Amino acid sequence: MKWSFIDNKNWPHYVVANADESEPGTFKDREIMESNPFQFLEGLAIASYAVGATAAYIYLRGEFWQVAAFLDEKIAEMEEAGYLGDNLFGKDYSLKIFTHLGAGAYICGEETALLESLEGKRGQPRVRPPFPPPYGLYGKPTIINNVETFTNVPMILANGADWYKSMGTADSAGVKVFSLSGRVRKPGNYELPFGTTFRQLIYEYGM
Repeated sequence: MKWSFIDNKNWPHYVVANADESEPGTFKDREIMESNPFQFLEGLAIASYAVGATAAYIYLRGEFWQVAAFLDEKIAEMEEAGYLGDNLFGKDYSLKIFTHLGAGAYICGEETALLESLEGKRGQPRVRPPFPPPYGLYGKPTIINNVETFTNVPMILANGADWYKSMGTADSAGVKVFSLSGRVRKPGNYELPFGTTFRQLIYEYGM
């Protein structure tokens, strides 16, 4: 939905992955990036191509320096294989993906505070409107999504929207990754259809 709001009269465009993940008890983004980096990066690249962005950024919380180094390695592998870089697949399109570490401020999980931090400023939320799609990073149109959203993109394109909408409920289609911790026997991340209740999550999966 956000992608359709991009301002095509103002260039360049940017795409940003929000991997700040500062909420207590949440650890899904880190696991996705470490266990399935190429699907995440592919989704980020697809989003960038869709909105015409030639630069994409992954904003990670400051404590994720090991994840940033790991992603940099995977980005380099994709560049070497010809999936990132200049004139991709013989077309007049180029894309660079960069990782950026925050300084640990919880507020930078808010998308406009994240943009301020990415620009090298104090991480403080902006007054909205304007919203990022018309006025985001460096005052240019910007799409911001979380790690999970970008990771879903390749599978949706490969299998079709109807496949994705066949999971979940009529009002909330698809799946969601839940981080489960605390007084449970099987803590971890669980990808389940929308509509799954907390009771099901805890008693059917956590116990």
